Amino acid sequence: MSILGRLFGNKKETSKPIVERNMLNLQINDIVTFDLEDYKVVGKIDYDDHGFKWYAYQLEGTHKTLWLSVEMDDELNLGIYEKIKLPIQEPIPKKISYEGTTFYMDESGKARVVGAGRSENLTGLTCEYYDFYDDSDKKALSLEKWGNEIEASIGYEIEEYELKIIASS
Repeated sequence: MSILGRLFGNKKETSKPIVERNMLNLQINDIVTFDLEDYKVVGKIDYDDHGFKWYAYQLEGTHKTLWLSVEMDDELNLGIYEKIKLPIQEPIPKKISYEGTTFYMDESGKARVVGAGRSENLTGLTCEYYDFYDDSDKKALSLEKWGNEIEASIGYEIEEYELKIIASS
């Protein structure tokens, strides 16, 4: 072995090729910058409603936790959501008022889920979901029923250029 070979090693290439990240392939521990704050991807939920798929990434920041919703329909649809406390009971109503805004049910269904990171314990469960929008379609309200618990989140659509991804590996 040459001197340079001993110094720098004749190492075989064992690292995986780097895959450019996008909204559809974020990984746990990636960093997402939104609204001038960095968030770490700490959880991911893959939803599948009879072949229609979408994703939710749990983003942990210094001061708050957000959920990034990603859906590829005819085009890429992105939304930022924060969990809220909303006392809701079944049957789920067709309209809900929250902080002076009335939201109307747009769609609902059941999805099988696969979780990763902090959400890995959700794998194999079924989630009932209910999506609501205000009159302007600017604000969204999302309800998810997990067993007997109903979780509520409030959010809005964003554009892809508002996010920057830093891959963890």
